[in-house]
Amino acid sequence: MENSWMLMRGAMHAKDAPKGLKKGTIRRVYAFAGPHRGKLVVFLALTMISAVLAVSTPLLAGQVVNAIVGGGAVSTVVWLAVAIAGVAVADAGLGLAERWQSSRIGEGLIYDLRRAVFGHVQRMPVAFFTRTRTGALVSRLNNDVMGAQRAFTSTLAGLVTNVIQLVLSVAVMLTLSWQVTLLALVLLPIFVLPARRMGRRMADLQRESSTLNASMTTQMTERFSAPGATLVKLFGHPRGELAEFSGRAERVRDIGVRSAMLTRWFMTSLTLVSALAQALVYGLGGYLAITGALAPGTVVALALLLTRLYTPLTALANVRVDVMTALVSFERVFEVLDLKPMIEEKPSPSTVPAGGVSVEFDDVRFAYPAPEQVSLASLEEVAVLDKRGGEEVLHGVGFRAAPGEMVALVGSSGAGKSTIASLVPRLYDVSSGAVRLSDVDVKDLSFDTLRDTVGVVTQDGHLFHDTIRANLLYPKPSATDDEVWAALRRARLENLVQSLPDGLDTVVGERGYRLSGGERQRLTIARLLLAAPKVVILDEATAHLDSESEVAVQEALADALSDRTAIVIAHRLSTIRAANQILVVEAGRIVERGDHDTLLAAGGRYAELYRTQFANQPAAAA
Repeated sequence: MENSWMLMRGAMHAKDAPKGLKKGTIRRVYAFAGPHRGKLVVFLALTMISAVLAVSTPLLAGQVVNAIVGGGAVSTVVWLAVAIAGVAVADAGLGLAERWQSSRIGEGLIYDLRRAVFGHVQRMPVAFFTRTRTGALVSRLNNDVMGAQRAFTSTLAGLVTNVIQLVLSVAVMLTLSWQVTLLALVLLPIFVLPARRMGRRMADLQRESSTLNASMTTQMTERFSAPGATLVKLFGHPRGELAEFSGRAERVRDIGVRSAMLTRWFMTSLTLVSALAQALVYGLGGYLAITGALAPGTVVALALLLTRLYTPLTALANVRVDVMTALVSFERVFEVLDLKPMIEEKPSPSTVPAGGVSVEFDDVRFAYPAPEQVSLASLEEVAVLDKRGGEEVLHGVGFRAAPGEMVALVGSSGAGKSTIASLVPRLYDVSSGAVRLSDVDVKDLSFDTLRDTVGVVTQDGHLFHDTIRANLLYPKPSATDDEVWAALRRARLENLVQSLPDGLDTVVGERGYRLSGGERQRLTIARLLLAAPKVVILDEATAHLDSESEVAVQEALADALSDRTAIVIAHRLSTIRAANQILVVEAGRIVERGDHDTLLAAGGRYAELYRTQFANQPAAAA
């Protein structure tokens, strides 16, 4: 096992291998393979036995020829034939055992890597997802994980098998006839040197093809999503889009043709050089056999062993590129795993006291994390990370919402209202100060407690491409059908869902686009009602709705806010007047606070906002 890792370590120093592998990657790969070391030992043992059997067959064949030519006993020929058959059967059985063992190792590693990456990514803060390209992240879970798995199965197994087979073949050939062996090796440079150059060229073409395929996948993912397709329909240039896609697809086609021809040239060259080497063996070997220096069977054995010599050399000519490519895949997986989550759960978290929950901001200051803290240039598909970020955007924010109270946040766009709201469910952590739920710092609570205590409805409530039932049960999988229908009734959606042919099993489409904006928003409210949190945050939940949809959503929100502590980013006059406390936020600071009448009478910033944003709303809305 250790020798195998030494072989892989030595393969790292190839001139034609990818550059920039981080120090310690081999050690980390070895550590990651810990749970599979026993299987790897068995796998490598089977591989070595298979390599030995591959060399034994030519020797047995040579003995058969010698027995026939030398007039040996029939029983000798029969037993040699039985031995050859036995070796073939054993080799076939070993091949199946190797494949079973390698598949167990490979699939086990894929499972371990995917589980590790998926679990780690789930722990990353929202800032990570706002910067990362989804396609690049998915590629780490698929392409790079598969590439890393090949390091243990095909690459490692091929390296061990070919090295053993090559060494044994040369050793046996030298013992049979050093003259013939040296003559056969004369043609090696003619084959090996072009094979290395061709391997580099094939690797370059493969990398270019992978990059182009990734670009096409990104283009298709963005253009074929519901919002992307709508944007293309409204503002796009279909001919230009098709031309851009066709250009990449054409290059991939040309690379495929060129790769196929290079592979064919390579195999043809291998066959030709092998045939020439065999001709030399038969020529010199035949001469030595006729002069009595060699037995005829030895000539046959040398010719057969020659095939066991050139085949491993073919694989080993580019093994360094294969090893490094697999290790680079591991490194790209480790790169994601090395990103430290900024928001961690305490080992022994606290709980929220029973009863109503208050929300308190105590001198909160906050700066969005710098890109290098939460992202990777490779995941953003840029050369260098953006240097912006880290500037403070909230400056000493402080307020308290008592249990059952509603606090409304108003202010200009970009003033910091959504940032304040995002700190309560701990989507981000404060830079200084504290956010408390019933006098318990949110940093001291478990993530499960936060999810159970705080519910959020945004202006574009997200739904998964799944059924209505699955979307509603997401926060509370144990909910009964009666509870689901009760939530739909309170969200003013019961009649609509009952009218659908598949009812609760109706698929809502990507991001819920098969529903109208008002229906989609009410479904997110029904999900909130089913979760039954004690604190509700509404981030302009009715901002983009028409009047009719807004009325239905407002009625649903009235139920959602009943007897709950609420922080509402206000958009409508009705919300403003219902609030127990209104906070006017400007440039990350609370510049005014009070109820509607008090702030309006003060004639300050709130009065100005009221005149420009709220005064013209219909009185009925209030």
